[in-house]
Amino acid sequence: MKATRIAAAGVAAASAVLVLSAPAFAHVSVQPEGEAAKGDYATVNFKVPNERDDASTTKLEVSFPADHPLASVMPQPIDGWSVKVTKSKLAKPLTLHGEKIDEAVSKVTWTATGKGIEPGFFQKFPLSIGALPEDTDELVFKALQTYDNKEVVRWIEPQKKGQEEPENPAPVLALSAASTGGHHGSSTAEDASDTSESAADSSTEASADSSDTTARVLGVVGIVVGVAGVAYGVLAGRRRTSA
Repeated sequence: MKATRIAAAGVAAASAVLVLSAPAFAHVSVQPEGEAAKGDYATVNFKVPNERDDASTTKLEVSFPADHPLASVMPQPIDGWSVKVTKSKLAKPLTLHGEKIDEAVSKVTWTATGKGIEPGFFQKFPLSIGALPEDTDELVFKALQTYDNKEVVRWIEPQKKGQEEPENPAPVLALSAASTGGHHGSSTAEDASDTSESAADSSTEASADSSDTTARVLGVVGIVVGVAGVAYGVLAGRRRTSA
């Protein structure tokens, strides 16, 4: 009897652990490809797992933070999905590349044109976004996941420091420190320019060395020819005298 009770308790505990831990693996999340550096552009993926056994995910709506607006958002085409980018007017215009921007992306919506995300699968939704803000360490997005049975799961709860993770946490994108070499590959261009200048200087020096070597060789050849001519003249003179 004791063994049976222990086994039953073990099964119940294991089931409770699975039930409690399942949502932790079923969150809508966002991750960058590589780094998401402050002040730069990045490609990010919204990862959407299907957490239902009897329904498919057919729509994903991602709302962008109004306190840190992003002027540039470009979706990547995905087979079986249509995408819509919604923009809104800004209360305070942004300055991007010397130009004032008075609107920014407020929401991106993906809608399935086929079966959507079926049970047991997940889907990534990639976006190119920027320029990333420099006055925050993270961006919080709110996401709505809709199933074909009309159920909507709202991933909108912020994570508060010192507290347990909420039941439906909002996707959070962590931002890394700003690039020290400048944005958008400017350091690479400068390095390439320096390399080209160094190569040009080396080529010039090599050309000068080659010219000096040629001059020296010609000088030595001239001296040898001159000595040979003098020797020939002396020998010719001696032959005439002997004759």
